[in-house]
Amino acid sequence: MKLDDVKSLIREIPDFPRKGIGFKDITPVLKDKDAFSYSVNMLADALKGRNVDLIAGPEARGFLFGAPLAYKMGIGFIPVRKPGKLPAETIKYEYELEYGMDSLEIHKDAIKKGKRVVIVDDLLATGGTIFAAAKLIEELGGIVDCILFLTELTFLDGRKKLDGYDIISLIKF
Repeated sequence: MKLDDVKSLIREIPDFPRKGIGFKDITPVLKDKDAFSYSVNMLADALKGRNVDLIAGPEARGFLFGAPLAYKMGIGFIPVRKPGKLPAETIKYEYELEYGMDSLEIHKDAIKKGKRVVIVDDLLATGGTIFAAAKLIEELGGIVDCILFLTELTFLDGRKKLDGYDIISLIKF
């Protein structure tokens, strides 16, 4: 298997979640055991040589790759969630979307100062969600080692929003 094989499984759903958006659907990758395993292995390979303590993944698709990646690497996983979903005390970061406001939360005790964290998500689009996750990690004293994506929509220039962070994406559209 190669990354091009994984890329060929990603389907585009027109007009989802709203008219004019071409949604990149990774569920065919997830249901294909070889493609999913290969994807997680390639994400792990991208982190070789890095000294990281934790993987953080934003809700919900960041969980799908972040948790198995953390397991493979033998390190912990931190969920970054929508408001009201985490049971213990949290901190919140609000950010602007192209169509309104949103926010993310993380447990206040999720990261000890100085811990190196990799943020993992399925897709880099505009960068807003990942930027919010990075700010939460930094507010807790964590260091964002890098931000890792399976896919990237290069035409949306999400890297601009994440200027100053080390960004790795495996598949580009």
